[in-house]
Amino acid sequence: MAESDWDTVTVLRKKGPSAAQAKSKQAILAAQRRGEDVETSKKWAAGQNKQHFITKNTAKLDRETEELHHDRVPLEVGKVIQQGRQSKGMTQKDLATKINEKPQVIADYESGRAIPNNQVMGKIERAIRLKLRGKDIGKPLETGPKGK
Repeated sequence: MAESDWDTVTVLRKKGPSAAQAKSKQAILAAQRRGEDVETSKKWAAGQNKQHFITKNTAKLDRETEELHHDRVPLEVGKVIQQGRQSKGMTQKDLATKINEKPQVIADYESGRAIPNNQVMGKIERAIRLKLRGKDIGKPLETGPKGK
């Protein structure tokens, strides 16, 4: 058993250089003098905040003249939502509650700042009973049987 083993073993090891010492210029030169193989490589942007660098694609994008932007809800649709909501006697908050959205969403749709989302548009259409998509915007919504 381990309790009966009284022989002691002593291991003496010389500690190697720490990582910082091994990387120092002196340690590299000493290793080279001893004839050891030394491989050094510079890490690109090591320890610096150089995440943003210009590539050919970035320059090409800068030369691009076309403005890229998301489509917004037309102001005509915003007016229809506002008139339909007011004709039903609802506030923006009431309409938002009815369609399970935030009041800010309704405000954005009415002001034309929102990016159109078909799900939200469909919920608003059903709540105010007016078409908001297609060519007959503002016309009453036809209610047909749901085909499930």
